[in-house]
Amino acid sequence: MSISVLKRQIIKDADGKPIGVILPMEEYRMIERSLPQDGVADIEAGKLNRMKQATNDPLFMADLNETMNSFSTADSEWWEHET
Repeated sequence: MSISVLKRQIIKDADGKPIGVILPMEEYRMIERSLPQDGVADIEAGKLNRMKQATNDPLFMADLNETMNSFSTADSEWWEHET
């Protein structure tokens, strides 16, 4: 039985420009701590902030209410009712 060895693989776009890399876990673990982590928290904070702002947006709330009303009949028929 032969053992496959995963080597670093460069991912390229349609123009041949490198846009990513696949690393074996050993290599990834060596560099993992040096990778930037701040961007992830900023992105999540931005999403939460937009969700909070949505409750003050009249167009969003009107769309939300219209959607909820559209499904109210189906929801009342589908969900099990307590007896």
